[in-house]
Amino acid sequence: MKVIIADSNDIVRVGLRTILASDSIVNVVSEATSSEELIEQLKSVQADVILLDYTAQNFSIDVIPKALNANKRIKIIAITPEQNPAIIIDALKSGVVSYIKKDCDIPEILASVRETAGGNKFFCGQILDSIRRASIDVEHLDLENFSCEPVLLSERELEIIKFIAEGNTNAQIAELLCLSPHTITTHRKNIMAKLGTKNTAGIVMYAVKSNLVSPNKFLFSRDQ
Repeated sequence: MKVIIADSNDIVRVGLRTILASDSIVNVVSEATSSEELIEQLKSVQADVILLDYTAQNFSIDVIPKALNANKRIKIIAITPEQNPAIIIDALKSGVVSYIKKDCDIPEILASVRETAGGNKFFCGQILDSIRRASIDVEHLDLENFSCEPVLLSERELEIIKFIAEGNTNAQIAELLCLSPHTITTHRKNIMAKLGTKNTAGIVMYAVKSNLVSPNKFLFSRDQ
């Protein structure tokens, strides 16, 4: 298994390299200290997995789709400090396959590389707990349909997302916007497809992450 370590912190890279060296079937083929360096390496280095902290200095979440565009077969494992659940989901939507934390134990880090390289998803227990504490069920996230393309929402869709997150039913939104309930239903389906979610919780999460509403606006109607 050929791995690229992408992190700007020297100590972190040394630590990860040492951990991975303990597994005889894992080979660290390169290390990147910035987004630009990682993308440049992907043009010449053959690898199966990137172990990436997209929150580290000189990196950003934008490097995820860029890396996948440079090598569509590579698998990305995010390894970061504690993150807001919305940020974690955003990384998954950008193309991250597996997600672990920097304070995970050595067996979990090694397992994440083995499982991801083998074509599976891997989430450490801390990441799953973080997501579920936010009332987000990872089983309902349509990760298979996520793409590396940015989410493009119209002004009307953003308006409807805000109304949904505030607890309005389709009928109420239709009345507020002077549209038919059928039109709102269609918009709602399109929004869910674009966001890669199967339920209202995913829409609310996006609304909060995008500052369309405050977290205090979490109101769910019975018929949604």
